[in-house]
Amino acid sequence: MSGVSGPLRLASLDLGTNSTRLLVADCDGRKTGTVDRRMVITRLGEGVDATHHLAPAAVNRTRTALEGFAAVMRPLGPAGITAAATSALRDCDNGAEFLDGAEALLGTRPVILDGDEEARLSYLGAASDLEGEVPDGAGPVLVFDIGGGSTEMVLGDWPVTGENGAPALAGLLAGSADVGCVRMTERFLKTSDPPSPVSVGRMESHVVARLKPSLEMLLREKKPVLAVGLAGTVTTLSGINLGLKEYETRRIHHSRLTRRQVEEMFVRLASAPLAERREIMGLEPGRADIIVGGAAVLRVVMDLAGLDEVLVSEKDILDGLLINLYHRR
Repeated sequence: MSGVSGPLRLASLDLGTNSTRLLVADCDGRKTGTVDRRMVITRLGEGVDATHHLAPAAVNRTRTALEGFAAVMRPLGPAGITAAATSALRDCDNGAEFLDGAEALLGTRPVILDGDEEARLSYLGAASDLEGEVPDGAGPVLVFDIGGGSTEMVLGDWPVTGENGAPALAGLLAGSADVGCVRMTERFLKTSDPPSPVSVGRMESHVVARLKPSLEMLLREKKPVLAVGLAGTVTTLSGINLGLKEYETRRIHHSRLTRRQVEEMFVRLASAPLAERREIMGLEPGRADIIVGGAAVLRVVMDLAGLDEVLVSEKDILDGLLINLYHRR
């Protein structure tokens, strides 16, 4: 492809374990200006932890969402489209047929990212919008993305700029663990409503065991001056903490959550039956059945990393995919 200068309108899709998401944005290689951003909870990874197989109903839900996204993109005229698939597609044994169908709908074949690739692209997205948020204007930043099937963590110096203004991703330390809000819910929290203290305790022990090695590796030599949390668990908890009745990007993006606030919300949600959690989570009722698993992961990350607070960001892997696509062109 020939080189580009100036902004390009591009589109990215994230085919996650819990949700399918679209971003259409004008990108200049460093930042993204949102034109349209939307999400549908499709639960593509439903049952994959146990069966290693994409369920037909989950595939149909996701294909319906992709059909809608294709219709949204068409009049917006993106110059390029990139799509990524993550934990559910990494773990299943029947992904090829699903990817064939996605390619037919989107005109581009989704790429299955490994955990480290997913982590670095998530960091790239979050780092694109940290001006004024990093203490002293530079330093190590920890970014973590709590997904449906896995949690990605990455530590890197900010700002992250390499040759010709392209992002320098090679120096980022990345880790991934198979603990996510859907996987933890299906594995530990399905036997009672609300989940029993014994089930919650078993889940937390498992999360600690899986996350501790990665976090110890990442933080062995550098301590972050800022921690940034990504994805639906973190943004939903921020909305609950802010007392929002409906989702408000302007208030949630770059809000902050303290360890005490996360602890209090975790205890409240873990002791509430599903119907009550849906009332608490009026802004995201579709996440009510998995929020306890996600909040447990956030709580453990903050404890193991010694974080007093995290910055909540809506700039994530979708933005990182666009910036990466821009520089590939």
